[in-house]
Amino acid sequence: MTTATSLSSPRPSLVGSWVLAARPKTLSAASVPVVVGSACAFELGGFRLGPALAALGGALLLQVGANFANDVYDYEKGADSAERLGPTRAVQAGLITPSAMKRGMFVVFLLALLLGVYLMAVAGPIILAIGVVSIVSAIAYTGGPYPLGYNGLGDVFVFVFFGLIAVCGTVFVQVGRVPELSLWCSLPVGALATAILVVNNLRDHEQDARVGKRTLAVRWGAKAVIYEYGILLAIAYAVPLFLATSSAAGRWVLLPLLTLPLGRKLMSAVAREKGRELNARLAGTAKLLLLFGLLFAVGIALDHLRAVAHAQGSVS
Repeated sequence: MTTATSLSSPRPSLVGSWVLAARPKTLSAASVPVVVGSACAFELGGFRLGPALAALGGALLLQVGANFANDVYDYEKGADSAERLGPTRAVQAGLITPSAMKRGMFVVFLLALLLGVYLMAVAGPIILAIGVVSIVSAIAYTGGPYPLGYNGLGDVFVFVFFGLIAVCGTVFVQVGRVPELSLWCSLPVGALATAILVVNNLRDHEQDARVGKRTLAVRWGAKAVIYEYGILLAIAYAVPLFLATSSAAGRWVLLPLLTLPLGRKLMSAVAREKGRELNARLAGTAKLLLLFGLLFAVGIALDHLRAVAHAQGSVS
């Protein structure tokens, strides 16, 4: 149980409670797209540190704000209860009041908007518009009259915002355009970020069904979303192979394939485990995203450095 009375002693401090609510282990889903997008900008010869750091800060703030929103709105809708299988939620556990969590959420989103103003000055008003849409969508994921996560749209939301928009937006604020490479690179990032959600929803599908939270795991059943998890991993590993064999990138882009043993281990475990057992697979999938993303970014950068060195050698 994850009620306030069942928390291990000592009770978290106020700061510790807010850190808990921010869910640091989920922040790889926000940081990896920016790292991969910045590697794409570097490959195009347009890497800019200031916009890259602002994009990273904005992505992290949006993720934290979304976590705060999920914490309070899941509690208010009854999705978080004493039977919760996942890690402790701050509002449900009585560590932070719902009103305080909402205030914290709006403060974090305001900070994200301030970074958006800077990025607007760098790359134009479309960036601020994307930021506003991202904030509204983060709140609408579990809040509002038609919460996306409660109506089977969470997977699409994560793929679009943590893949396509996050990676391509990071490239855009640095080079002023969205090249084809960034679109390809957004696919494995979005797929693995969505795979994290799939494990979360698979773990909770029985409880979600009881409270009317109709995720794809509830709508389609456990077996179907296990297949979905496998398809998402397959997409992630197919993209580096395609880029390397189509001459869209060099051989270094294959570095993410070093994570294949971890991916296979996770696929096997997700297919057979249930309930709280999946907490470890949730963390493992987040780790896979982080390792895959870092290797992907390094591979893209190394391909660019190799191409530059080759060009310089040809000139000399």
